[in-house]
Amino acid sequence: MTTPPGTLPFDDSAVHTVREIAQQPALWREVDRIVGASREALDAFLGPLVARGDLRVVLTGAGTSAFAGQVLQPSLARHLGRRVDAVATTDLVADPRGCLAEDLPTLLVSFARSGDSPESVAATALADQVLTEVHHLVITCNEQGRLAREHAPRPRSHVLLMPAASNDRGFAMTSSFTCMTLAALLALGKDARDGVAERLARAAESIIEDGAAERTAGALVDRAPERIVFLGSGPLKGLAEESALKVLELTGGTLMAVAESSLGFRHGPKAVLNERSVAVVYVSNDPYTRQYDHDIVAELRGNLPVGSVVAVSAETGTGTESADAWPLPGLGDVEDAALALPAVVYAQLIALRASQARGLRPDNPFPSGEVNRVVQGVTLHTLND
Repeated sequence: MTTPPGTLPFDDSAVHTVREIAQQPALWREVDRIVGASREALDAFLGPLVARGDLRVVLTGAGTSAFAGQVLQPSLARHLGRRVDAVATTDLVADPRGCLAEDLPTLLVSFARSGDSPESVAATALADQVLTEVHHLVITCNEQGRLAREHAPRPRSHVLLMPAASNDRGFAMTSSFTCMTLAALLALGKDARDGVAERLARAAESIIEDGAAERTAGALVDRAPERIVFLGSGPLKGLAEESALKVLELTGGTLMAVAESSLGFRHGPKAVLNERSVAVVYVSNDPYTRQYDHDIVAELRGNLPVGSVVAVSAETGTGTESADAWPLPGLGDVEDAALALPAVVYAQLIALRASQARGLRPDNPFPSGEVNRVVQGVTLHTLND
C-alpha cells in the first residue's frame, strides 16, 4: 500500500478509509465512463419509463445509501418533471403499504454498497408484492452482492455496477456514496451529463491534494468540540445528514453530530448548541436558497466563538480564502446535488481527524462489533396479502 496523494493523515488505523477518500476523483471519472458506455442500454430501459406521466420514482437505500436518495431527490424531480421520493429501505421494509400506498407505475432506484444488507433485497421484493407494476434500477458497488445477482437476469431490472474499488473496505461509506450518487445523477439527470464529472473530480483533487482542507478540518477538530452541527438546504440537507453520520460512525458515537436544514435548525434543533459546539453550513448554489444559508451562518457566528462556524461554498469573492470559509473551486454554476460530492470530502476529513484524535481506528471504530459494516441482526417478517 502506498501513501495516497496529498497530506491526509495516514497510519495503520486508517489504511482503507484514507485510500477510499483519496481515490474519489479518479473513481468519479471512471463512473462517468461506465455510465457513458451504458448509455444505450440505460436509455432503452429508462426512456419508456420516464416518458410516462404517471411514473413515480422512489430512491431507496439504508443509512448512507438512503442519504444518496435525499441528495438526489430535489434535483431529479426537476430533471424528470415526475414525482420523485426518497424513501429509506428501513422505512419501506417496516411499512411497505404506507410507503407505497399509491399503486402507481414505479421505478425503484436501489442504492447499495454491498447489496447484502437484509433490507436491500427485501425492499425490492416488497415493492414487487405491493405494486402492480414496478421496475428496478439497481446501483451497487458489489457485483457479487445478492441484490445485483438477483436482479441481473430480470427483464424489469437494470443493474448499474460501480467501479470495484468503490466497494469500500473501511467501516464507513465514502467513495461508495459519492460514486452511486454521481451515477444516478448522470443516468437520470439529463441536464447533468456533459463534463460535470471531470469538474467535480478536479475540485475534489484541489481539496484533497494541496493539504489545506486537511489542515482546516484538523484545526476544527483541534477545538475539541463536544457537538458538531451540519446544515444545508434542498439537496444539501441530505448532504448534512450524511456528514453527521460520518462523524458518528468514525468517532464510535463519541462526538455528537446533528444535521438539519438551514431554516429548520431554529425550530428546536438549535437547542443542541453550547460553547463547545462547531457548525458546518453547506451553502447552496441557488441564488434564492443560499440567502437562507447566509442568514444562518451570520446568526451562528453571532452565537458561537470565532472560528467555530464554517461555510462550505462554491461562491467566489466572498472571503472563501479565510479559515472559516472552505472553498469548492470552479463549481459556482453546478447544481447542488453535484456540489454535494466534493463538499462531502470536507465532512469525511473532519470525521477521519476526529476519529484519530480520539485514539480510534477509523477502519474499524467498533472493534467489539456492536455496529457492523454490513448490518446484521435483522429479522425479516412475511407480509401477508
